[in-house]
Amino acid sequence: MDKRQVVGSWLSGPRAAAEQMGVDFGYRGERLGLPESGPGSVASVGRRFGAVFIDWFLCLIIAFGLLSAGDSRSTSNWTLVVFGVMTFLMVGTLGFTPGKRLLGLRVIGVDGGRLTVPRVAVRTALLLLVIPALVWDRDTRGLHDRVSGAVQIRF
Repeated sequence: MDKRQVVGSWLSGPRAAAEQMGVDFGYRGERLGLPESGPGSVASVGRRFGAVFIDWFLCLIIAFGLLSAGDSRSTSNWTLVVFGVMTFLMVGTLGFTPGKRLLGLRVIGVDGGRLTVPRVAVRTALLLLVIPALVWDRDTRGLHDRVSGAVQIRF
């Protein structure tokens, strides 16, 4: 093997090196039986981050205006509480949060059905820890979604 190829694979990552050797990973969501694009496909990372930022901003406004009485020191703690409650209630009942709804996303089980209450509770708890949500698989599902058997799709 040429040394330049080894350096190139190190810089571009293991997936790019495997693809150069002929490994076909398929598209995001193929292993889950989801379409490659359009409604029902795995949501893009950009849309998911956008939805989280919208939700966080809404929770920040609620926490600052209603719960922290204008005390900026306690606002961030209350924001986390409001975010957790909102995520648990809305994903558990509707399948989406306000940010997800605005950006056309929905959380479903990998079997295509709704998430059960225990699965939503596990997903929300791991989401509040932040780090599990940043650990992705090749379908770009976060660890919080994998553990709870969920996937975020476009609708």
